[in-house]
Amino acid sequence: MRKTILFVILPQYADWEAAYITSAITMLGQGQYDIKTVSLSKDYVLSMGGFRVMPDYDMKSAPDNYEALILIGGMTWRDEDAQQVKTLVEDCKKKGRILGGICDASAFLGTISILNDVNHTSNDLHHLKQWAGCHYEGETKYIAKQAVRDGNVITANGTAPLEFAKEILFALNVANERKVMEWYNFHKLGFYTAPMPKM
Repeated sequence: MRKTILFVILPQYADWEAAYITSAITMLGQGQYDIKTVSLSKDYVLSMGGFRVMPDYDMKSAPDNYEALILIGGMTWRDEDAQQVKTLVEDCKKKGRILGGICDASAFLGTISILNDVNHTSNDLHHLKQWAGCHYEGETKYIAKQAVRDGNVITANGTAPLEFAKEILFALNVANERKVMEWYNFHKLGFYTAPMPKM
């Protein structure tokens, strides 16, 4: 049975932060996964790069049965409307499912107290503390790395879509470590340095 991966995309989402992980899940997963998008409504969502995406679900219709919930960064996570995502995130964490957030979406996790008890990263600790305020008590668990995976929670800064993807692939156990690292090194180091991965 195919497993569903939900990607939350808000208006002005960062296209590149979703590109590596969605394609990697599809290629390395070899038909095991369905990629689905969730947004605030079922209207078209315009990305920062100008792509128009018709979400599969809005917050009310998002399915209960999914393998992972991945929050893609962008320009509107600080808007009041983004708070609609909170219930979905809290439910994911409560059920012990894989939860990922990159760029400002990782900081959003801090604003709803998700990062207080897990190792994590984000764009910047100072801005995370400033935005999340009293909801964030995880400063001692902040790690200044491109991406951090602690159990089922994966966070990354906005310049780390490849590292974010790699950690999600490991968490999902999409493929063995060798295949994941071949895929990662090929895209990180380039065509003329790393061997082309075998799918």
